[in-house]
Amino acid sequence: MHPINPLPRPDARAPLYTDAERARRDASVWTLVQGVLAPVQFVVFIVSLGLVLRYLATGAGEAVALGSVVVKTLVLYTIMVTGSIWEKRVFGVYLFARPFFWEDVFSMLVLSLHTAYLAGLMAGTWSTQALMVLALAAYASYLVNAGQFVLKLRAARLDHARATAGRMAPSGAAS
Repeated sequence: MHPINPLPRPDARAPLYTDAERARRDASVWTLVQGVLAPVQFVVFIVSLGLVLRYLATGAGEAVALGSVVVKTLVLYTIMVTGSIWEKRVFGVYLFARPFFWEDVFSMLVLSLHTAYLAGLMAGTWSTQALMVLALAAYASYLVNAGQFVLKLRAARLDHARATAGRMAPSGAAS
């Protein structure tokens, strides 16, 4: 803080992880599971998005496009369940831990849209066109949510780099 302005800087924020949370995160097998599932989900998303857009543009590949959204949804459910277990191991709660509160809130929208797609598909009352538009909405929400998590990963790396640099500064160094 500056002596003239006692308010904290706007970019000042609490680190994403406490030392204990970081240790639990680094020791958890669920961290590796999330690290593997996130890029797998992204690849499934890209393939499915291509199939959905191809169907919407040409009318070709209806069954494959519909099925690809089901696969994407199942991968999403898997990453959400394992992510909840990870959150419990690291922060002590299954969802809405302080550092990931808003990501988890938005994840509920992502899950809701994907689940609505499955419900519409199983009910058989929605047109393929309507299901594909719903899938695109689900995918748009997924992209926003994935972006939130990428930004959090970046913040965690920056926090760690700052903490490490602070510990490595020679004693007696000028501030």
